[in-house]
Amino acid sequence: MRTASHLQTLPPVLPGLALSAAVAWAAMHLGDVAWLQEHGFSALTVAIVLGIVLGNTLYPRIAAPCGDGVRFSKQTLLRAGIILYGFRLTLQDISHVGLAGVAIDAAMLLSTFGLAWLAGVKLLKLDRDAALLIGAGSSICGAAAVMATEPVLRARSEQVTVAVSTVVIFGSLAIFLYPLLYTLQSEPAWGARLPDFGIYIGSTVHEVAQVLAAARSIDQHTADTAVITKMVRVMMLAPFLLMLSMKAGPSSSGQRGKLSIPWFAFAFIGVVVFNSVMPLPAAVAQLVLQADTLLLAMAMAALGLTTHLSAIRNAGMKPMILGAILFAWLVIGGALVNGALGRLLA
Repeated sequence: MRTASHLQTLPPVLPGLALSAAVAWAAMHLGDVAWLQEHGFSALTVAIVLGIVLGNTLYPRIAAPCGDGVRFSKQTLLRAGIILYGFRLTLQDISHVGLAGVAIDAAMLLSTFGLAWLAGVKLLKLDRDAALLIGAGSSICGAAAVMATEPVLRARSEQVTVAVSTVVIFGSLAIFLYPLLYTLQSEPAWGARLPDFGIYIGSTVHEVAQVLAAARSIDQHTADTAVITKMVRVMMLAPFLLMLSMKAGPSSSGQRGKLSIPWFAFAFIGVVVFNSVMPLPAAVAQLVLQADTLLLAMAMAALGLTTHLSAIRNAGMKPMILGAILFAWLVIGGALVNGALGRLLA
């Protein structure tokens, strides 16, 4: 195709970066539309929706030349955006999450991963590595946890693809479900308001990007709390992988893998500490935050571009059933855990 051949003459990451930036720019402008704001569509949510539409229509035609840049946006720019997000927060903000947030994160991680083992291996008779990868993605930090767990288990590439597909599908659904739950939680059918909805989002939604998109659709305070809670959960990935390498044993090939530590989570905390001790001048801070919004919107656009509806069909029924079971636990069980521990440890 003529367009694809022209794109192939550019530096490898440039076409995909340009595409992600274009979608992000459109989303940031659409995010300012009052009607969309009133219906819970932030710039990040719009970026994902636009990305999904393009990802299942026009993007496959230029995926080859754009792939490197889109992957760079989805991975590297997302981590850079999360690190810069630390300039929005201080240690005082983190203290608001407190012991309750840490305890809820740990409870959701252990219970979700344990359920993945029981439901996946014992009930659905899935391959052990496939079930553990889906469990890691659902219980910790989505596709990043799947990719970090893969070298520990020495899992097959098709198992990784299936696990990531479940994370993308149910995590994307969470982006639209949680703002709706927020509006419904004060209704009699819900029973009572959760102690902190930001902690609920951060402790139960799959991806960092999905946490941001869902929480920013509610308000800034919820987004800040959700991101802090989520980053605490992400930092639990390192001890989780260490324990998994000791407990899970070698893979079917008889080999043990290596650990992958989410260093960007620690960099995020470092930026928060820096911002607490030496805040940036107002003008510089404004520029940094604008750049951060652009980076995050580009990451959301890239996530949408690589979300293919065919993944539902390709993943098969059993992995999708396991993903649905874990998603139901994250939403319903997560609300129960947040309500109980949130009030107990407040």
